[in-house]
Amino acid sequence: MSGSGLQLNQTENRQILALSISKERNMFVAERFISDLVKIHGIHPVSTDDGGTWYPMACRFLNLDHHIHSSLEKSLIERKMQYIKDRTESFDDYFPCRIKNYKLKHVRNWLRLFVDYHNNEIKHIK
Repeated sequence: MSGSGLQLNQTENRQILALSISKERNMFVAERFISDLVKIHGIHPVSTDDGGTWYPMACRFLNLDHHIHSSLEKSLIERKMQYIKDRTESFDDYFPCRIKNYKLKHVRNWLRLFVDYHNNEIKHIK
């Protein structure tokens, strides 16, 4: 999906708290993603890895602290995002969606499965 946004929130122990994909990349999508996290996990500072203006705007709207990651942190996040994108593409190669107008839901279902599996594996590694 060109032009789509993929958002990831991850804890220090490498568990994924939230993963979201959308057709648009704007302040409203970021605000909804962040506010859903706040409802579940409480108020915490927000860190982002890119120069997108929508995250700082969403944080200002929600009265949350915001900062941009260092170069090292950006690199680690990008590596994780690329890993997820590669796995999603491989999944779609082996299990393509055959239902018309269902592609986004198909990918969302896969991402939900991926997050559950990933977090379960992280728990068992400890």
